[in-house]
Amino acid sequence: MRAYPYRFHVALDGNGLNGLEGLAGVCQFLFDPADNAYAWKIAYFDGIAGGHAISLNPGGSLGFLGNTGQHLLIYDGTDSRELARQSTLSYESTDTSLRGSTHAVWLSEHEFITAIGDHFYRFDARRLAEGVKLGPHGVKLPHALKRSASGRYLVYGSMDHPRLGEAREVGIYDLQTGEARRVELPATCWHVAADPARDLFYALSFRVLPQEGRDWHEWAMAFLKEYAFEIDAASGRVLRHWAAGREVPAHINSDVVLSDGELIFCNGASQSIVMIERERLAGWRMIDERPDLATVLGQRKAVGTQIADALSRGNVLHETRHFLSALRISRWAVLDSVYACQLSADQSLLFTANRGLNHITVYDYPANTLRLRVAMPALQDFVPVSPGGDPRLGFHHGALAG
Repeated sequence: MRAYPYRFHVALDGNGLNGLEGLAGVCQFLFDPADNAYAWKIAYFDGIAGGHAISLNPGGSLGFLGNTGQHLLIYDGTDSRELARQSTLSYESTDTSLRGSTHAVWLSEHEFITAIGDHFYRFDARRLAEGVKLGPHGVKLPHALKRSASGRYLVYGSMDHPRLGEAREVGIYDLQTGEARRVELPATCWHVAADPARDLFYALSFRVLPQEGRDWHEWAMAFLKEYAFEIDAASGRVLRHWAAGREVPAHINSDVVLSDGELIFCNGASQSIVMIERERLAGWRMIDERPDLATVLGQRKAVGTQIADALSRGNVLHETRHFLSALRISRWAVLDSVYACQLSADQSLLFTANRGLNHITVYDYPANTLRLRVAMPALQDFVPVSPGGDPRLGFHHGALAG
C-alpha cells in the first residue's frame, strides 16, 4: 500500500445546518505533494451523535472524535476503526445536550484531557472508564481546548449557554495549581489557538443571537463586528486585539491555526479563510471560497436542506432580521462553507474542507494558490439516510498528521 506524507482528519456530522445535532464520523484525506496523489477513508459511528472536532495524539496513531453526544470516542489514526468509547454521563450529568466533550488535548501517546460537565478530566485512551477529575473549568460551556507552549496552561473558549446565556469569556486552567481563571471579553469566543513558543493564545469571537430573544440552543448568526484577542496565559491579560467591521467576511469561524507571520482561521458562514498579520495584528487578507451563482444552482439538494433547516430554527415572521442577517453574512450564497483548515508543519501547504460544497482543497501557502481540489463522495454511500437527498458529508473541525 502506498504511503502518504499527510493525513488530513476531519470530523463529520452529516448534512444538516446544525452540526451540533447531527451524525458522527471521520474523514481521513491522504495526500502526497510530490505528485498530488490522494486517497480517502470515511467512517461514521453508530450510536454516537454530534461529531465535532478531531484531536490526534503526538504520533498520529490515535484520534479523539469530540462530539456533543456525551461520549468519548477513540479511533485508529490509520484506518478510522473504533477502538474505545465511553459515556461521559457515568462521570457527570449535564444541564444541556450541547454540553459535550467536543475538544481534547493530548499529554502523551495515550493520555489526554477533556471537559465533562463542570470539570476537566484526565484519561488514558486504553482505560476510558478510569478517568481522573482534575478541577472545575469555570466557564459556562467549554469548547475549543489547547495547551500553552510551556505545557503549564490549558486555554479554552466558551459557548453561549442555553440556560445561562451569553458567555463573553475564555478560560485558563493552570495544570500546576489546579486553578481556573475566567477572562471576560466583549464577545463570546468559541475557538482558540496557542502560540507554539510563548504562553499566549488567540481567541476568535463567535457572535450569535438567541432566537425569540431567549433561545441560545437554536441560535441565529449575528451580523456584528468580529474580534481576535491576543491573551497572556499567565496573567489572563488581553495584550492586543483585532476588530473587523461586520462587512468583513469573518463570521462563524471554526479551525484557527498559526503560521510564523499570520493568524489563520476559516469561516463557515462567510465562505472565507482569513489571515491576519501577527506583527501588528492589523492588516489581513483572505482566500475567498464564495461560490458563484452557477455553483449554487448546481447544489440544489444542499441549498434545499440549508433553507429548510434555517426555517426550522426560528420563526421567519417574528425573526425576519435573523434571516436577512444570515443572507448578508453568507454574501447571498445560501450555503455554509469552510469549517476545517490546517497548516503543514513546514508551512507550505494549507488543507481545507468546505462543508457546503463537499470538497477538500489543498493550497500552496503563503501564496494561497490552489494546488488540488477534490469533490468528495456522497453521505448516502456510507449512511442509509435520505436516499437521493443532500449528499454532504458534514465537514467540521480538522487535524493534520504529517
